Amino acid sequence: MNHQNRTVWIQDVTLRDGNQALKKPWTIEEKQIVFDLLVDLNVPGIEVGFPSSNSMEFEATKILSARAPESVTIAALTRANEKEIQITWEAIQNAKTPRLHIVYPVSPFAIEQVLKISYDQVLEKIYNSVSFARKIAGKDVSIQFSGEHFGDAREGMDFAKKAFRTSIEAGANIINLPNTVERYRPFLFVEMVREIKAVTPDHIKVSVHTHNDMGMATATSVESFYAGATQIEVALNGLGERAGNTNFYETAVALYQNGEESGIHFDRIYPTAKKISEMTGIPIGEKTPIIGEDIFSHRSGIHQDGVTKTLGQKKGAYRSFSPEFVGRTDGEKISFTNQSGTKAIRHILESEGRSYSDAEIQILFHKAKEVSSREGNREIGGKELISMAEERN
Repeated sequence: MNHQNRTVWIQDVTLRDGNQALKKPWTIEEKQIVFDLLVDLNVPGIEVGFPSSNSMEFEATKILSARAPESVTIAALTRANEKEIQITWEAIQNAKTPRLHIVYPVSPFAIEQVLKISYDQVLEKIYNSVSFARKIAGKDVSIQFSGEHFGDAREGMDFAKKAFRTSIEAGANIINLPNTVERYRPFLFVEMVREIKAVTPDHIKVSVHTHNDMGMATATSVESFYAGATQIEVALNGLGERAGNTNFYETAVALYQNGEESGIHFDRIYPTAKKISEMTGIPIGEKTPIIGEDIFSHRSGIHQDGVTKTLGQKKGAYRSFSPEFVGRTDGEKISFTNQSGTKAIRHILESEGRSYSDAEIQILFHKAKEVSSREGNREIGGKELISMAEERN
């Protein structure tokens, strides 16, 4: 598919899908902090809550809707129930750009095992709920219909197509394809997205919402863009039920690295991730892509050689992007272990403002290697290397 002239549209679901999975869901005040972080990131769409679920969610949705700038579309989730749709509309109608988001299952498994109603009743429910939403919201408000458990509809694609077509006929202008539980390799879901896109009118936006049960949500979402989806639903720090939702940072950066524009302020990523970790109590793994503390560290001699030769360049020998690009100030780190080479010794000492001859570097290299190996292969820092050098003098 030719994706030229298509822009990635990020819809963040941290305040709804991410928040509902927390051991301690956020207060209204905390939700406002997260909301402001999203606005600073320049996210075009924010799903702020599930207002029909409880009074606090209703109040938080109202407050955030009123707080939102016109440039941000404010969505709220509702089940396919007229009373709940009405409550949801009351909560978001004061947003400058509101969106009603209705969800209902479309997979054979969910219909037969959970809903336990006929397929015709499912279509009727979809049509009635979406048309009611369109009636109360008016013609200019965007309405999104999510076919819950779409990822389980591989053997029921004909019905899934009919369900989405029904939602469009009733007034939906965005159809969302959730991989509600990740069960299969990305290629299979992406092919399902491609199949739905092929029968969807061009004026209807196709969205994907993938979960990370097997660790492939980012790949699935990124590839879904190239299959025709333009809206990608993500969450800060990958928050969400079970293993979480598609990770905001990984998805936005991966698409950018492949030439796609989203308008995201990438330099706000790292401070945002740190704040979210602080607010949830969920630590960031040191090897976590984009935001992990150790992802710009280099310890093997072969890597250190390439790193020192490409420092400061836009494209590094052993990195996808610069630390500064995502708002980090720590830079690339070269440290010494028994896996390191002489390039590490020279770089570390020069970073400390010290210069030594090639012969001196060789002697220090063997000394540091001996110490590291003798003491459990530990890392040796700049101050200790300087001390070793001074001992020789």
